[in-house]
Amino acid sequence: MKKIIYLLMGLTTMGCAIKKEKKEQPKYQANWESLSEYEAAADWFKDAKFGIYAHWGVMSVPAYANDWYARNMHIEGTDEYKHHVETYGEPSAFGYHDFVPMFKAEKFDADAWADLFEKSGAKFAGLVAEHHDGWSNWGSKINPWNAVNMGPKRDVYGELSKAIHKKNMKLVASFHIARNLQLYKDEPENWLKSISYFPYNPNMPTSSEDPLLAKMYGNIPKETFYKDWLGQLKEVIDNYSPDLIYFDSQTQKIPENYKNEFAAYYFNDAVAKNKQVVFTHKEGEFPKTVSLEDFEKGRMNKITKDFWLTDETVSVGSWSYTNTLGLKKADEIIHILADIVSKNGALMLNVSPMADGTIPQNQQDVLLEIGAWLKINGEAIYGSRTWDVFGEGPTKQEKSGMFLDKITYTPHDIRYTRKKNTIYAIVLGWPGNNMPITLTSFTTKILGDNIPNIKRVSILGHKGEVPFLLDTNGVHFKTPEQKIDDKAFVVKIETK
Repeated sequence: MKKIIYLLMGLTTMGCAIKKEKKEQPKYQANWESLSEYEAAADWFKDAKFGIYAHWGVMSVPAYANDWYARNMHIEGTDEYKHHVETYGEPSAFGYHDFVPMFKAEKFDADAWADLFEKSGAKFAGLVAEHHDGWSNWGSKINPWNAVNMGPKRDVYGELSKAIHKKNMKLVASFHIARNLQLYKDEPENWLKSISYFPYNPNMPTSSEDPLLAKMYGNIPKETFYKDWLGQLKEVIDNYSPDLIYFDSQTQKIPENYKNEFAAYYFNDAVAKNKQVVFTHKEGEFPKTVSLEDFEKGRMNKITKDFWLTDETVSVGSWSYTNTLGLKKADEIIHILADIVSKNGALMLNVSPMADGTIPQNQQDVLLEIGAWLKINGEAIYGSRTWDVFGEGPTKQEKSGMFLDKITYTPHDIRYTRKKNTIYAIVLGWPGNNMPITLTSFTTKILGDNIPNIKRVSILGHKGEVPFLLDTNGVHFKTPEQKIDDKAFVVKIETK
């Protein structure tokens, strides 16, 4: 009898052990079919519309030409190479890695950055986690070239992530590292191909076999690079929990299984943390079923079913700081934002801090102008959705895509957004005081039988209703007798 009891006890114990060992399967598996079940566009992203991030790191130290200085300084004959030789000496004697001790970030104030971003109207914000140059702005255990081990000897990304979370903004991490991998070591005819950021050159540090230098310059075995790419993403996800991960181009260099594993890890981490996350791709480098398409310095020319992102910069000529950096005006950025939102996109605007961590005052002024405009007119941007048409006016965008030529809008150009029974007409400029305006989209030619029954028209930032007339040619009204805003103003059209 005792034997039977002991046997039963043993079976029971074994059953408990088996039960304990059984792990819960993650919700998303590392294949596109499983991952496509995740909602690529988070609710917060659909509502946020506007964010800010920064190109900042070792690339900010030379402050010359643009954010591709680190590459071009290694190409004989370029302006950057000549400048480098005249200023620092031959790259073989003073390489890009020698700028690292000069990146001190001594004036970096994460709380001041987050405060500025909030006042600028951003709903998500962050920093380049790692650029093409192989420099990590966090305390990476994988990449020795990082801000905790070298340079500032501070976790600058970690500090900013805490400051942004304190402001209840969503956190951005951008990764540009795929381009860092050198592919053409044994193919001299391809050394200058820009698919690899650093050009291989036997006379430059970019060809160094020293393990430390080889890591920065991407002169390492492919499989090692792929494992590091995935490992560094996991580090940032585990330690900082970004809500949006932006990928720059050339992720087609990363094998599918590594990209699958990244997406599964990110989505399952979000499920465990009960949050929604987003990541972006360029030019089809990830499936649209799992990530949102990004258009660098570009956008769509029509309303799309899918949500998308545009990354644009406040500067002209470079994404990172240079001593001769030009700037866009606030009205140009506001017009771009209105155009993007009217077509189902969001805008992530880049700023260019100096190497010491200072965001120059002229950049701050542009951001604060945008924030002041959004404080009055944000009702037409945040939480809005597309209307039946995105807009009207003489200025045309002929094509969709990246790197579009500058488009200059006029007060005759109008962009539409909506919220339930309210339609917003964003007029891209001030046509003059007491000037007649006709919204020509409110016609049967455009809307067919769906012309809304308008009960009230007003202008954001202006007290009182605006008299209007709806006829077969559209909605007619006059601007107020006093100027509202030179940059743009919003007509609020409430319908029954």
